[in-house]
Amino acid sequence: MSQDITSQRFLELVEIMDTLREKCPWDKKQTIHTLRSNTIEELYELVDTIIEEDWDGIKEELGDIMLHVLFYAKIGTEQGKFTLADVMEGIAKKLIHRHPHIYGDVKVQDEEEVKRNWEQLKLQEGKTSLLSGVPNSLPAIVKALRIQEKVKQVGFEWEHKEQVWDKVQEEMHELRVEVESNDKEKMEAEFGDVLFSMVNYARFLNIDPETALEKTNKKFKQRFELMESYAKDNGLDLVKLSLEEKEAIWVSIKNRNSV
Repeated sequence: MSQDITSQRFLELVEIMDTLREKCPWDKKQTIHTLRSNTIEELYELVDTIIEEDWDGIKEELGDIMLHVLFYAKIGTEQGKFTLADVMEGIAKKLIHRHPHIYGDVKVQDEEEVKRNWEQLKLQEGKTSLLSGVPNSLPAIVKALRIQEKVKQVGFEWEHKEQVWDKVQEEMHELRVEVESNDKEKMEAEFGDVLFSMVNYARFLNIDPETALEKTNKKFKQRFELMESYAKDNGLDLVKLSLEEKEAIWVSIKNRNSV
């Protein structure tokens, strides 16, 4: 699609947003606060299509996200806080400033150096901490990953994955100790340490832990639904089956649908 067509489509979408805000009863009532939960939902729907590599779905969900961007910009304009042009100008300036290896004379060797420079530039812009850019509302596993990625930029990092695995085992031992003591508060703390260490280990394996867990969730859900179907088709009451009988069905389904 040519640049002219892209610009035309964008302006059409902006005009549609203006019209809806003026004439649609639902759109007229929305605020930044009422839109928030819908925006989160749209983002998760996009993430689902990405995991499935559903390109038609990705295209559709990106449109929904874009609409939300325009919606917030429209409300910002109405409130006299900022305009859509301000939003685009702001991100353009930020990208140019934080890519001096592209728009300046800075030399970089690899993507890790780009990340380090990015974090240093953010501090120069007034950020008080490397971690100040990690949103509090992020899901815990994603937040753990982001925290670890950021502190890596100042060298707070293990040298190789074997050290990280040793840390995982250390945390597992500490969890077992607290389980034996049956102190729920300490068990919770040590369980959190185990999860944090496992996220770190995933990072050293170049695995996204959130994606890995979500794929396992989907796999388990698919297999359990097949298990329910098997029981129904064979006149079995899944609730009344023994654990051993359930496990036998599970293993059979797993062997037939290994992924």
